[in-house]
Amino acid sequence: MTTTSETQAAPLLDLQRLFVAIRRRKRLWLATGLLGLIAGALVAIVLPTPPTAVTKVIVVHQDDSPTDSGTLMRTDVAVLSTTQIAEGALKKINSTESPEEFMKNYAGLGLTNNVMQITVKAKTTEEAVAQAKALADTFIADHVQRSQAAAAAQSKAILDQRKNAQDELATVDQQIADETGKGRNANASTLEGMYGRRAALASQISDFDSRAQQAGIGSPQVAAGTQVVDAARALPKAFLKTTATNGGIGFALGLALGIAIAAIGAVSRDRPVLRREISTHLGASVLAQLPSKRRGPARLWRRSRAVTERRRVATTLVRAIKKDKPAVSLLELGAPKLAAALALDIAGELAADGKASVLDDLPNEDVRKLAGETNSEVTVVGAGDPDAEPDERRVGVGTVSPGTAWTDLEHLGQETVLVVKAGHANTLWLHTVARQLADQQIPIIGVVLVDPDPRDKSDGTLWDGLHTALRGRAKTAPAEHRASVVGHDRIDELAARIAERVAVAEPPTRRIAPVRPVGPPPAPAKPPATPLPEPGKVSVDHLDAPTKKFAPVKPKRPTPFKRDHGEPTHKGELNAELEPEKSAEVS
Repeated sequence: MTTTSETQAAPLLDLQRLFVAIRRRKRLWLATGLLGLIAGALVAIVLPTPPTAVTKVIVVHQDDSPTDSGTLMRTDVAVLSTTQIAEGALKKINSTESPEEFMKNYAGLGLTNNVMQITVKAKTTEEAVAQAKALADTFIADHVQRSQAAAAAQSKAILDQRKNAQDELATVDQQIADETGKGRNANASTLEGMYGRRAALASQISDFDSRAQQAGIGSPQVAAGTQVVDAARALPKAFLKTTATNGGIGFALGLALGIAIAAIGAVSRDRPVLRREISTHLGASVLAQLPSKRRGPARLWRRSRAVTERRRVATTLVRAIKKDKPAVSLLELGAPKLAAALALDIAGELAADGKASVLDDLPNEDVRKLAGETNSEVTVVGAGDPDAEPDERRVGVGTVSPGTAWTDLEHLGQETVLVVKAGHANTLWLHTVARQLADQQIPIIGVVLVDPDPRDKSDGTLWDGLHTALRGRAKTAPAEHRASVVGHDRIDELAARIAERVAVAEPPTRRIAPVRPVGPPPAPAKPPATPLPEPGKVSVDHLDAPTKKFAPVKPKRPTPFKRDHGEPTHKGELNAELEPEKSAEVS
């Protein structure tokens, strides 16, 4: 029976695994967020805001309308950020700064369709206020000048049109005078048309005069309405507000950066965290789970709970180990200290029924150190010490981290329990561990998962591993033969599965008896030869034999042969057809 994770295709991006990996690395993104907060606050302290002055100007446009979407104000802001305005403002304050550099220190903002705010930054407060006032005056003068220039250009264009109309009127008057000088020979219709044209030209000239007068006046509402409504003033320095704002921005950026790094690492590093993934990659079920060692103040009030859970797991393992004679080892992957403590707890419970010891094969001798720190009475031996006594139960502790001597694992125990930390090893290394243990013929009883995700609801049980799982150890072969036949059981199971698949894929083979060659029939047995009579004697045995009578042979008369249509055949044809029958009878 296969698990659901094996039958279904793995998704390209497992969101559950991604969220779990991000949540497990909360220390990373919380640390980056805290660093961003500190960096933002330091920026506010080390690089304080320069003195800033603000002024507001109301701008009246000649072509302003209520339906304007802010285009005119955006045009004014763009005009403010030009070298002409910057140069005029610098001339007012008698500054030698270049217009390009000055443009970097001020900015305009359209608050409404007619109100613009000018913000200026300088080295001192007085300089900032002066620059803001100069910018506002220069902009107002430029705006009014541009409005008046437009009005003057419009007035000039109207006057030009009036002059053209006057010249045309003079020409029409001359034509009327010439036509009326003819007296009776004048054309009445032509005169009438000329009089109408003269009246229209006179009306146009009068209209041009009024328009020219209005345009000459200019745009008084623009000149009078465009002014400073809020005089230049220095902004107060809000140190706390600036620090809080910079700190909040830094915290948000740092938090986003940390979450992005955690997500990218979860996808690229490919380190399984969920129980179902670890059990699938190792080929063994998860028996129990233990929290990792707490950090900070939490370890003070959670220490007793962690010890209780570890002893409970040790009791579960001892119940299975007591019934079996083969030695069992604990192999750690990312949790050496917890594996050492678990081995001491198991050996301590086994010592209650007899002699027990722990074989420490960890690189840093964590079992010896822990036994010395806790004053444990369990005997701890090394890899080079003598073998265990016949009645001694020994629990080996080793590692399957990179660099492990795989051939030495069989000396720690014939069976093993893996103590794996979630998210410590990648998928490739988990497959390597499972393959190496299978090559060494060391069955994996199960996995003790360290530091699991508290919200992980996945199942870590492999239902096709009953021959090694704790739930099936009571129904398997006797313990003294289990370690030696595990490989054969696996081979038999594999052969049975292959045979089942072949049987489903191909029909059964039919067996046909071999064909024997056909030879001549056996010769009949010869009767025993009759002895010849001796000379002088007459044998009368043949005279005493009964006489055999044979029926007389009657000649066969040919019968007329009829063809399919009922006609009798010719005599010659009948004889030719009977010849094969006679030859068959003779043979």
